[in-house]
Order: sequence, then structure tokens, then C-alpha cells
Amino acid sequence: MVEFEVPEIDYDRYTNRQLAAVPLGVLGAALLVIAVAFVLTGTPVQLGFDFSGGTELRVATGDSIDEVRDTFDVQDDAVTPISNDDEYLVQTQEADASQLESTAESAGYEVVSVQERSASFGGDSQRTALIGIAVAFGGMALLVFALFRTFIPSIAVVISAFSDIVIPVALMNIFGINLTLGTVAALLMLIGYSVDSDILLNNHILRRRGGFYESTYNAMQTGVTMTLTSLAAMTVMTIVSFALGVPLLPDIGIILVFGLSADLMNTYMLNLSLLRYYKFEGVAK
Repeated sequence: MVEFEVPEIDYDRYTNRQLAAVPLGVLGAALLVIAVAFVLTGTPVQLGFDFSGGTELRVATGDSIDEVRDTFDVQDDAVTPISNDDEYLVQTQEADASQLESTAESAGYEVVSVQERSASFGGDSQRTALIGIAVAFGGMALLVFALFRTFIPSIAVVISAFSDIVIPVALMNIFGINLTLGTVAALLMLIGYSVDSDILLNNHILRRRGGFYESTYNAMQTGVTMTLTSLAAMTVMTIVSFALGVPLLPDIGIILVFGLSADLMNTYMLNLSLLRYYKFEGVAK
């Protein structure tokens, strides 16, 4: 792994409230975006084909993606290019399979495959995915509390992990990224990434010898290197998969980029401010 040069930050210049204010403000804005989306659509984030149900048609044609959209009269995000040459996925809830096939044949397109998914089946998938995220997050929280056995260091990890998930979900609403099985997997991966960096910081500060800021810097040397390496890898994956027309991977990559960027802020501002309060002003004083 390439090691990044991490500068020593003069945290003495900032109070705990100043450090926590920025990540908490971003978290509040993200929750507001999700709340507005829920009021407008009935869901915290727009649902994709996996959860909403509908019809998925795969066609082969020499037309451009804009021409395919015009042919089927669908929104921009309803048509996705496939890695194979001249193939597209068309996903919609507004037409059945026979209607889409008829439209494709009239336009001279080759129908490669067609799939229908009922709304009830999509609803079941949605509930299963949400239960999976809740169980993963709850299991993580229990493990963290069992590991540190003190409230403030444990809740610092849990809040940071929560924010690392909420911020990408809010950005999904802003950038029009649908919730699919792939993006759910990305959100689950973010739980692991977040806990890894936060536990690393907590262990260095609470369980190793040395001053608070010395332990913080040592944790940052490893943690920031890991996060920036993952950020670089996800950015490259997003760009390459988008350029090659690989479905789903661009959405997964951009969500991980959002979450890892948020993790840097939450770990070394929000989590750190709570740990400093615990060490110098709280129970551990």
C-alpha cells in the first residue's frame, strides 16, 4: 500500500464544539434532504428496478443512447448502456413487456431479453434490504459497545458510521442515483470502512501509550493512508466502468467515494472531538 504523507494538524487551535460543528451540520443537512425526499416521494431515496418492480428490456441497436430514450419515451436514467457493443437496458414502470417489445421491434431493435418484476416482489426485496442494513448496523453497534465498554468512545464510532451512510444516501437523492441491490451493497461496505477507521483511532488513543495528539497522529498515518488509497481505487473504478458502460459499478463506485470522503471528516473531526472530550473533560478525566 502506498503511504501518504499526513501533516500534523494543530487540533489545539479548535474547541471540541468547533470540530464537531462541521460534521454535525453536514449530517443535519443530509437528514433534511432525506426528509424532503420522503415527503415528496414516500421513500427516503428513489427506488430502482430491484425494489420498485416494472419491466426491464435489453435491446441491441446501432442507435445512440439519446435515440433509444426517444424511441421508448423514458427518462434519462431509464436507459443504461451495456459493456457489450450497441446494447442497452431499458427499465420502466410505465409499460408492460409486450408494449416495450412492440416498440423495440417497430424501431428495428433486436430484443435480447425481457424481464418483468411485480411491485409486490420489489416491495419484499426492499424490506429484506432494509432489514439487512439494520441488522448489519445494529450488530456493528453491539460489537463496538462490547469492545470499548464505555459510552462516549462507543457512541462516537456509531454516530460516525451512521453519518457515513446518511450522507451518501442524501447525495443519491441530489444526483439521481436509484436504490438498487448494488447500491445497498455499497452502503453495507461503508459500515465496514467506517468502523475500521474509527476503531483504529479509538484504539490508538485509548489503549496505547503516548500523548493524545501523538496517538492521534499515529492513527492518522495508517487510517488516512487506507482511506485515501480506497478513495483512489473507487474513483478509478467509477471512471473506468462508466467509460466502458458497465452497469451498476459506476453507482457503487460513486457511493463509496461519497461515503469514504464523509468518513475522513467524521473520523478526524466528529469522532476525535468526542474522544478528546472523554479524555480531558469527561469520565476519563
